[in-house]
Amino acid sequence: MLKRLRHHLRQLGPGLITGAADDDPSGIATYSQAGAQFGTRMLWSLVITLPLMAAIQLVSARIGYVTGHGLAANMKRAIPRPWLLLLVGLLVTANTLNIAADIAAMAEALRLLVGGSAHVYAITFGLACVVMQVFLPYQSYVRWLKWLTLALLAYLGVVCMVHIDWGEVLLHALLPQLRWDADLLLTLVAVLGTTISPYLFFWQAGQEVEDRQAGAGQPHSAHEVRRHLRRIKFDTIVGMSFSNAIAFFIMLSTAATLHRAGITHIETSAQAVEALRPLAGHQAALLFALGIIGTGLLAVPVLAGWEGSLSLKLERGQGRGFYGVIAVATLVGVALCFSPMDPVRELFWSAVFNGVAAVPIMAAMMLLASSRKVMGGHTIGPRLRAMGWLATGVMLATVLALGWMSVAG
Repeated sequence: MLKRLRHHLRQLGPGLITGAADDDPSGIATYSQAGAQFGTRMLWSLVITLPLMAAIQLVSARIGYVTGHGLAANMKRAIPRPWLLLLVGLLVTANTLNIAADIAAMAEALRLLVGGSAHVYAITFGLACVVMQVFLPYQSYVRWLKWLTLALLAYLGVVCMVHIDWGEVLLHALLPQLRWDADLLLTLVAVLGTTISPYLFFWQAGQEVEDRQAGAGQPHSAHEVRRHLRRIKFDTIVGMSFSNAIAFFIMLSTAATLHRAGITHIETSAQAVEALRPLAGHQAALLFALGIIGTGLLAVPVLAGWEGSLSLKLERGQGRGFYGVIAVATLVGVALCFSPMDPVRELFWSAVFNGVAAVPIMAAMMLLASSRKVMGGHTIGPRLRAMGWLATGVMLATVLALGWMSVAG
């Protein structure tokens, strides 16, 4: 039994890290706001996004492993260069805004725990993330990221400390209460935009390439490829399930405390910590804050290094351009923490950029994964193809809904 457990744990890697990185501080703010504003009535959204999120991440991971190239390299075949550059520009902008929001949330959470200056902590966190990515060897770095995923268990601890009406939770998780409400629709758009994010596609595909290169390089047989694809499927499903379960706990904990107390507006994850303290106790607030810091340390490197190779050697000059982009994106994110920008506006525009970029990227991924010219004999099957196109359609509907709300005011 123990031997089998160790075997399964060794199979976890890019999928688990990707799923955990999805629950970054900006995501925590989104789930906290949903729980505070609507109570348990939005829990169903995290149930329906799980299969869509798992499907599209599985598509990206398969493309990375089978082709041995990241998504950007593969998409050069499917998207004209001007459009590809536009999409990359949107992603860099969205990720930089997300990095800024995450680092600011980490700094504010640490200030709430120990006092001091949030600006000093923001600079420290930013520099630490850059140093870890540039100077830690890839295998050591990924090992640290895997351990950081445990920080998310803090939110399970918060749920254990508050009173929960589990009958109500089950009802609202399985039976959506849909109504035409602008606030509910906006929150649904935010949840979808937070769970299905383009940078996660690029990250997981890139890390599957890294794992392939760190192992035996080119697969030797069709049997070996199929074995690795089974590992990827297990890793991805576990990672996405873990991600949505934690998001579920975050939304549930704020529904059971903030919403019940009449606190319905949360702008940042740090505000959720401050609001939780008098309602759920110091220990619950402490766990919530530690979770923010841990997930931020996990997510910022994923956001900054969404496409490239963390195994490139800086001293040989191979990775100077790649690591330069990581450093600039992270440090610009730190600089934005000193600006008067509203964190909610940062997250809103990040969602806009991600949503606009996601639709053509997802469509291109589906075409690549279905092409024998690209995937050889390892194209995606009919069930995964159907789920992937469904996820693409839902994301398109999300973008259209967001556009309609922006125009309608």
